[in-house]
Amino acid sequence: DFLFFWGAVFLVTTTLVAFLKKENQEVIPAKEETKGITDTYRLLFSIIKMPAVLTFCLLILTSKVGFSAADAVTGLKLVEEGVPKEHLALLAVPMVPLQIILPLVISKYTAGPQPLNTFYKAMPYRLLLGLEFAFLVWWAPKVKHEGGFPVYYYAVVVLSYALHQITLYSMYVAIMAFNAKVSDPLIGGTYMTLLNTVSNLGGNWPSTVALWLVDPLTVKECAGAPGHTCATAAATEV
Repeated sequence: DFLFFWGAVFLVTTTLVAFLKKENQEVIPAKEETKGITDTYRLLFSIIKMPAVLTFCLLILTSKVGFSAADAVTGLKLVEEGVPKEHLALLAVPMVPLQIILPLVISKYTAGPQPLNTFYKAMPYRLLLGLEFAFLVWWAPKVKHEGGFPVYYYAVVVLSYALHQITLYSMYVAIMAFNAKVSDPLIGGTYMTLLNTVSNLGGNWPSTVALWLVDPLTVKECAGAPGHTCATAAATEV
């Protein structure tokens, strides 16, 4: 039903645009950034060779390592501790209006000459929230009862997620504002695409590594089988 509704909205709005939006009659010749895919990659290579761009790319590729585990694993561990998936999905609903409002509010602070200041200020708070998420996972089995989890536990989870969204969007909007600010207007699309792609990659590879390391770093104990650590998948199954 959800997909059907928004699919219908998409079709109606795009059809209205097709019929009601009139194109400009005057054709303004636009300067093409590049002539083809080879030129584009040649241009990207020349951009990334610049010392300042190379240093910046190395920084944003590693800047999210500190909270990758908390971001990627917390939800999975809460489910493992018994929090129902459907309840976690419902907790995401109050985050939607927050996600809409936050960029509007944060953009006021990133519109100045130093947009990355917001990025720097948000980072320690986001790191601290990683400890808060670890506490939520540790706390889950302590408060669980036969009927599930108490309301106050969910309230703390929602509050923690809300604070996390504030720090996440502060860093996200700041880095986008900086990328837009430093991109050369003559090749703005290519320049910004490169920086934004590196920024996205800087968030994705640490999360992938964190998920891959969950099993090797998890301490396990086999009930009723002393001396066995259940270190492998086969041992755990046995």
